[in-house]
Amino acid sequence: MQITRWLVFIIFVGSFQWYAFQAFRTISNLKIYSFIYWFLSSLIILNFIYQTLSLDRTVGFNYNFSISLGYFLALLLFDLIVIIFLFAEDIFRIVNYLALNIFGNEKTTIVAERRKFLSTLAIGVASIPFASLIIGMYKGKYNFKVLNYVLEFKDLPASFDGYKITQISDLHCGSLDNKKEISYCMKLINNQKSDIIVFTGDMVNNRADELDRWKDIISTLKAKDGKFSILGNHDYGDYVRWNSSDEKTKNFNDLLKTQKEMGFNLLLNENYFLENGTDRIALIGVENWGAGSFKKAGNLKKAIKNIDSNDFKILLSHDPSHWESQVLPHPYNFNLTLSGHTHGFQFGIEIPGLLKWSPAKWRYKQWAGIYKEKKQFINVNRGLGFLGYPGRVGIFPEISVITLKKA
Repeated sequence: MQITRWLVFIIFVGSFQWYAFQAFRTISNLKIYSFIYWFLSSLIILNFIYQTLSLDRTVGFNYNFSISLGYFLALLLFDLIVIIFLFAEDIFRIVNYLALNIFGNEKTTIVAERRKFLSTLAIGVASIPFASLIIGMYKGKYNFKVLNYVLEFKDLPASFDGYKITQISDLHCGSLDNKKEISYCMKLINNQKSDIIVFTGDMVNNRADELDRWKDIISTLKAKDGKFSILGNHDYGDYVRWNSSDEKTKNFNDLLKTQKEMGFNLLLNENYFLENGTDRIALIGVENWGAGSFKKAGNLKKAIKNIDSNDFKILLSHDPSHWESQVLPHPYNFNLTLSGHTHGFQFGIEIPGLLKWSPAKWRYKQWAGIYKEKKQFINVNRGLGFLGYPGRVGIFPEISVITLKKA
């Protein structure tokens, strides 16, 4: 069965390659171009197959697999764009041929020149996203952005006017590969001098030992009122094979232990009051709750135990689908929800004030940035790390700094 699947895969990808190759053959007869195209394409495809077959399912994605996937996706996108141009031309030629058989013959030179022009245009256009994906793998993934937001609330306790929250999310430590960049990121977070730092889930890809390389660096995070964290869907170890349920349980407990050792106050369907004189803010953390097939360990009822309906509430919930499904309909008013999970799909276009687009919008209504419904806000952090495709294009790693103001 596995051999059959790989044969189908090779035939499908090979057909893609052959069709896209027609563009190169059209613009030049030099064999060197054919050799370069087929050599590089074959290298990328064969490396992806090799890395996939050798992937340890008890560990999950590793650096080599992610890099091979990144190059393969870049190649596939390049081919797809070229094929769209060529296919459109082929359809035009078929229709035109049928019409000309009735009314006359189109000159062969015109057809050839048009084909050559479109092939050149196709390769030029396809080269842009191809190059962007490659650059995103080496530059974009560590292009950290600090995004500042000021949110006003009528019911914010007076002594918390100007209170600063730094939110980070989705580190995915198993994918990280550059200690210098991550050290710089932690310093950048500390430089915000926020009152509190919150981490909204997915510390690892799958296993607690992914933190071994990064524990000391992440531990350098400091905030006046402390560091708080919750779990994301990847923190439960649900996406790899385990030798036994006991091994999986131990991994989960090790992750909880390590987070606490790094100085995080981990909220597992729990709450904590931030106090300033006689004023207080309820900080609530739920375990992962996601729509569809995602894990639903979050228990909002348990998490708000001992919280009054009039308390100002900040909810940490990894998956933004939780907001519309359970938070907005809840009798309590959750003033601010902080989420992550989407990564902004790690790919998109953002022009501040003009355009914000990503394929993530087809899956999540709230996928990046600030959203408001009635009196409730949610911030969906774009995440610091990456998963699968080992880079970012247009949607860069984010440090959210939110300042609370009394309206």
